[in-house]
Amino acid sequence: MAAGSPPQEEVTTPQASSKKHRTPTLIDALTPMLALVVMLAMAVYLFSSDSSAGANQIALIIAACIAMIVGAKNGYSWAEMEKGIVKGVGLATGALLILFSVGSLIGTWILSGTVPTMIFYGMKLLNPEYFYAASCLLCAIVALSIGSSWTVAGTLGIALIGVASVMGLSVEIAAGAIISGAYFGDKMSPMSDTTNLAPAVAGSDLFAHIRHMAWTTTPSIIIALIGFVLLGLSGGSTQAENDLQQTMAVLQAQYQPSILLLLPLLVVLLLAYKKMPAFPTVILGTLAGAVCALVFQFDGVLALANDSNLPMLLALVKGLWVAMFDGYVANTGSEVLDNLLSRGGMSSMVTTVWLIICAMAFGGVMERTGLLQRILQSIMQLVSSGRSLIMTTLVSAIGANLVTGDQYIAILLPGRMLKVEYGRYGLAPVNLSRALEDSATITSPLVPWNTCGAYMASTLGVATLAYLPFAFFNLICPLISAAYAYYDFKIVKLTAEQRQALQATTPA
Repeated sequence: MAAGSPPQEEVTTPQASSKKHRTPTLIDALTPMLALVVMLAMAVYLFSSDSSAGANQIALIIAACIAMIVGAKNGYSWAEMEKGIVKGVGLATGALLILFSVGSLIGTWILSGTVPTMIFYGMKLLNPEYFYAASCLLCAIVALSIGSSWTVAGTLGIALIGVASVMGLSVEIAAGAIISGAYFGDKMSPMSDTTNLAPAVAGSDLFAHIRHMAWTTTPSIIIALIGFVLLGLSGGSTQAENDLQQTMAVLQAQYQPSILLLLPLLVVLLLAYKKMPAFPTVILGTLAGAVCALVFQFDGVLALANDSNLPMLLALVKGLWVAMFDGYVANTGSEVLDNLLSRGGMSSMVTTVWLIICAMAFGGVMERTGLLQRILQSIMQLVSSGRSLIMTTLVSAIGANLVTGDQYIAILLPGRMLKVEYGRYGLAPVNLSRALEDSATITSPLVPWNTCGAYMASTLGVATLAYLPFAFFNLICPLISAAYAYYDFKIVKLTAEQRQALQATTPA
């Protein structure tokens, strides 16, 4: 993801063996999980794509309460479980700050004309028939160079969604293409935090890990690109050519697109490339957008302030302030553009933050009371070979994504618990690190209440379940990884010397 730094403190396993804590049974562990699945299914049935606007949050909180009741039965006090909640929510603090800052960035970038300029040039350069594939490839290249899927989605992704909208193309497919490309580039970049975290947990070398991942990611992205090409050729654009020209004319008249308006984008990409943390990068990008707005969209800033009684300087400050906290309201005369460009501001991220906090609270209780570990231990009983061990890793990491709502925990928990087993079955650590990335990292944007899924939905303006069927790379990669494990293809075995060294250091 590369949204920020990975957790500095590893997820700790509760002391289930403590005298006052009873070890949870499998029924204990599954009860809140099954309740959550039933409630989430009901939320989707009743509220459809709007389920993340409140219904999912209620489901997560009720499931957390059920987990706390189970925890209390097993001897955990409220104070202990509350610490688990605080720790879980604390792990998401970096993501929450980035979400709020991206809201501000969107507001100032639309006000300054940066986003309209990207849309304008995108309409001129991108052929509708190859738009989806080109978007995927562009996002992959940029994410590979900077190591951040979140930055790509928050900058290029916003513009590409805008281009798809005004071209009459499917924004759901466009979002799937953006996420597919962004996560391929992020996953293969040595500058990505998850790409560094997975081999660190597994005990493998970073570049050996990346080379090993290429065997699963390369065919996955090729299949995804073929799928996007076919969708582009078969779907086509439903927007008439003259309507496109009219839209471009409105953008030209309203925002005067020019290369200079892309300076905020250049600032963000340069800072990301220099490995500056995501939060200050986005904040500086927001301020760069504000400066561009003052220079190039002077009248637009005053119009957003909408207060003729204020001195001009204060009115300008108010206009920029409004864009940062409440977003931009477009008044171009084009209904398509007004709907597209009226967005942004920190306030637009409140619902998403609400969802993440509820998800992390549930995950925190499940982890603190040992319920999540109990599920993983039961899954481990199914392991009987190296093949089934890799399969177990994939399933466990995806399950951890669903339960905890955080891809870092989904990498750390299964990775730490299964690391020794890989040595016992004679499998090199790169197999574990690749499996963790092929599951935990890749599927995180497909879960609506995961920090990644919530971020992508809010930033791109497309519901997670709406773009999920079109996130081809994210859907295909875990399947290819599982197929490799089943057929024992490109699975690295430990040498005799490595096995002897491991046996000497592993407790009996």
